[in-house]
Amino acid sequence: MTASKKPGTALITGASSGIGAVYAQRLARRGYDLVLVARNRSRLDALAGKLKEESGRQVETIAADLTNKADIARVEAAIRGNRDLTVLVNNAGVGSASPLLGSDIEKMEAMIAINVNALTRLTYAAVPAFVDRKAGTIINIASIVAVSPETLNGVYGGSKAFVLAFSQSLQHELGDKGVRVQAVLPGATATEFWGIAGVPIAHLPKEIVMKTDDMVDAALAGLDQGEQVTIPSLPDLAEWSAFDAARRAMSDKLSRVLPAARYGVGSVAAAA
Repeated sequence: MTASKKPGTALITGASSGIGAVYAQRLARRGYDLVLVARNRSRLDALAGKLKEESGRQVETIAADLTNKADIARVEAAIRGNRDLTVLVNNAGVGSASPLLGSDIEKMEAMIAINVNALTRLTYAAVPAFVDRKAGTIINIASIVAVSPETLNGVYGGSKAFVLAFSQSLQHELGDKGVRVQAVLPGATATEFWGIAGVPIAHLPKEIVMKTDDMVDAALAGLDQGEQVTIPSLPDLAEWSAFDAARRAMSDKLSRVLPAARYGVGSVAAAA
């Protein structure tokens, strides 16, 4: 996704602050027009005005709560109706650091609604046109908890594991159709996320918290380098490659007619 004269339009969710706002700034610099989606109308309008002035790009805003079905439908319609859309950044999400026994189930359900349901629906809205044009990029912001679910709240980890698995499935299904899919797995990043999740960022060790600008710049560099999964903090990509290769190598052993011999049950046990 290198800069070009007319790269098209990028739609970014959760765009009013943090990671989403930095993506908006960086993509505007690369020449993209923008559609910014978030709940906070005043923040959206302020950011849109700033980006228009700085970049000269067209910037539209959609104030929407992605846990609300009617609002999701409005964003889906905007995606389907925008023939210039070339990039979808599914960044909107919420998290929690609370253990299971200390969690509010209503908040957990709302987390699933935005982290899983909204991301899925908006992706489905974008993909048909991308496939028709044989071009388009989907950037899904997951988290390191997708592969380290013990780190924070289990529902949050599970929701981000979905984002990773969904992205990998899309890569497999759409890779030969001209559609690029990148999953980004940030570690701790200096955003409002932590205060909302219940752990003030000041309580985290400074050596594990990445600046938001650095995180997004690394993620875009990973995209430019062709990475399908980008973990901005991971020093050696070979570690991820080995992890993923082990998963793939195991895949043809996961479904067989007989239980594994170590269980001593079924036909193997009867024959013995």
